Amino acid sequence: MLEEITATRYVTPLREGGSLPGVVEADDLGTYVVKFRGAGQGPKVLVAEIICAELARRLGLRTPELKLIDLDRQIALREPDFEIQELLQASEGRNIAIDFLPGALGFDPLSWQPDPGFAAEVVWFDGLIHNVDRTWRNPNLLVWHHDTWLIDHGAALWFHYSWKNADPQRAFDAGSHVLAPFAADVPKTGERMAARITRELLTEVTALVPDEWLEEEPGFDSAQAVRDAYVEHLLARAHGPRDWLQASAKAEQKGGPSSVGAFWKQGDK
Repeated sequence: MLEEITATRYVTPLREGGSLPGVVEADDLGTYVVKFRGAGQGPKVLVAEIICAELARRLGLRTPELKLIDLDRQIALREPDFEIQELLQASEGRNIAIDFLPGALGFDPLSWQPDPGFAAEVVWFDGLIHNVDRTWRNPNLLVWHHDTWLIDHGAALWFHYSWKNADPQRAFDAGSHVLAPFAADVPKTGERMAARITRELLTEVTALVPDEWLEEEPGFDSAQAVRDAYVEHLLARAHGPRDWLQASAKAEQKGGPSSVGAFWKQGDK
């Protein structure tokens, strides 16, 4: 299970996030970026965050530590902003706390050139989880202690908004991915990463999601049934035909050192 902590003070909002995250202090003396269950996008954003971030971590990709944070509605009474008051009151109970990385800088693809192997891993991983929100406009990457960290996976796994239309072979256009111009031999990287994605691994990751965020999902009779659906979908995507990964001319962006050819095969000259 994820460690559980309690919020002690709401510090400030982070306006750039669509789910209205905020910086919060907790009873373990830590500072966190918190995503709230009561935001307009609902608990599915939190579900995607846990599954994707924890899967990334187990595949060797850096993501800030996640915890479950309990929020008392009394904290809302101290906030002068009415919109924030409403959000905190609607989010009483469990939410997600993401470790705050002090001094981290936003990823700038024009000044910070990532390793081609790392770039390939992230491109393939985002294709696996249907993450369309790591673009040049919004990289959702941080540079901290000379390493690149993946953040904000709430827009991934978007198929869970309509399970009846979930397709494990749905195409993923990597052309707009911020790391595609730097990636080399993505298919080979994908084969290596897919070998590590097992039923046991996915079961472990999905078990971290609290039951209350999965219960009463239309078409499922239990929280465990929803977890099983995530497992089957990601297994099929990882180990079935991988025609879903597509490169396009958009992968060759201004400032990027690689071509679409390098995206598919390193050293093809």
